[in-house]
Amino acid sequence: QVQLVESGGGLVQPGGSLRLSCAASGIIFRLYDMAWYRQAPGRQRELVAAITSGGSTNYADSVKGRFSISRDNAKNTVYLQMSSLKPEDTAVYYCNANRARFSFDYWGQGTQVTVSS
Repeated sequence: QVQLVESGGGLVQPGGSLRLSCAASGIIFRLYDMAWYRQAPGRQRELVAAITSGGSTNYADSVKGRFSISRDNAKNTVYLQMSSLKPEDTAVYYCNANRARFSFDYWGQGTQVTVSS
């Protein structure tokens, strides 16, 4: 059974930082591309950051220079370090694991991030 469990969300003031974690089980983690998505109320889910099984990363333009994605294959965990947070970063953040070649695609339950003073 595949599980992706996000943690680390919460309420933070503008300009603050948070680190999200996503612990994976039930998959061979090192073979999967991992990503963070977010969905704000009334908006479509959007890609925030992604990291391939080989360690290559890409980011949405809106978070470049502020967010950093990383992975620890020994811990089966992917992280999203978020800095200089803005109110528009408020959303539910979801972890995704995928192997497109095999049409494997898994999602976590999401963690709420609220940026407000």
